[in-house]
Amino acid sequence: MQQASCTLCDAIAACPVTGAVLARLGKCVDRALERSTPFTDVYGLARTLLAVSTASTLLFSQSTSLFCPVSGHAKVPICEKYARLGFFCFVSSDKLEAARWGCFALLLLVASGWRPRATGILHAWLAYSLQANAVLVEGGDQLASILSILLVPVTLSDSRKWHWSADCLASDFSAVMRRAVATSALWMVRIQVSVVYLEASVGKLMVAEWVDGTAVYYWLNDPTFGAPGWLRPVLRPLLTSSGVAVVTWGVILIELFLAASLVMRKRFWPWMLCLGVTLHASIALLHGLVSFSIIMTGALILYLRPVDQSLHIAMRLRHALTTFRSYLAAGSPVPTRDFGRERGFSRGSNER
Repeated sequence: MQQASCTLCDAIAACPVTGAVLARLGKCVDRALERSTPFTDVYGLARTLLAVSTASTLLFSQSTSLFCPVSGHAKVPICEKYARLGFFCFVSSDKLEAARWGCFALLLLVASGWRPRATGILHAWLAYSLQANAVLVEGGDQLASILSILLVPVTLSDSRKWHWSADCLASDFSAVMRRAVATSALWMVRIQVSVVYLEASVGKLMVAEWVDGTAVYYWLNDPTFGAPGWLRPVLRPLLTSSGVAVVTWGVILIELFLAASLVMRKRFWPWMLCLGVTLHASIALLHGLVSFSIIMTGALILYLRPVDQSLHIAMRLRHALTTFRSYLAAGSPVPTRDFGRERGFSRGSNER
C-alpha cells in the first residue's frame, strides 16, 4: 500500500502540468484561508435556529405525546441498538417529563451561542436523542440531528466564547488548520442539504399526484396537515382552477433549483436563499409545520449564505439598543451605520 502511494506521488511530481496545477490550487486555498474565516455569526445563526427548533418541539409537546407507545414500539423511549446512547435512555420512564425540561434548558444554552467548542457535541447528542428516542418525530428532526453532527468539527475548531462574536484572523499554522477543518465540514453540510432537496424533488416525480399537478390540492385539503380553516376560503379559487397545477409543479421546480444551487455562482445564492425561505415560510403558514420550517431555514443559511460574510448581528443589536436609548433620552435617533463597510466586507468580495 505504501509502495503504491509513493508510486502515485512520484507520477504526480513527474508530470509538470499536474504539479503546477496542484501547486496553484494549494496557493489559492492558502490565500483563501488566510483572508477569510468560517467562524462568523452566519453559522452561529444557523446553529441557534436548529437548537431553537428542537427546543420548541420539546416545549410544546408533552412527554406522553413524544414517547407514547405505538405499534412496533410498545416500550418507550426507544432504546434499541445505537438509540440507547440517547439522552432519554439514561432516565427511567417515570422521569421523562423532567428529562424533557432538562433537555429543553440545555438546548437554550446551545442556542445562546455560548462556547461553541463545549456545546457543539452537546447539541449533536441532544438532537440525536430526540429523533432516536422519541416516537413522534418527523423529517425535520432527523435533518437537525444530521446537521448538528456534521457541525461538530466546526464547533470543535471554534475557539470563540460566543458564536456571535468576530474571529481574529490569526495566521499561525494551528489557526489556518482549524479554519481548513471547519470549511471542509461546512462543505459537507452544503452537500447534505443539496442532496435533501434533490431527493425531495426527484421523489415527487415518482408520485402520480405531483406529476399530474393535483398534489397541492390534496395536501391543502388534508384534515390533519391541510391549510387552516380561516385560510381555505381564500385558497379555494386557486385550488379549484388550473393554477393549482402551476403551484404544484412550481414546488418541484423550486426544489430542483435549490438542489442545483450547490454548483451555482455565488451571485445567485441570495435569490435562491430568499426563494427557499419563502417556500418554507409558506409551509409553516399553510401546514403549521413551524419547527420543520425553522430547521430548513437554518439549513438554507448554511447552504446559501457565504459563511465568511458576517451578518454583524451582535453589532446591529448593540447599535439598535444605543439608538433606542438615545431616542428616549434626546428624542433624536443616532444616525444609521453601514457595518459591512466598517468591517471591510462587501457584497461582491467573495463572488466567484
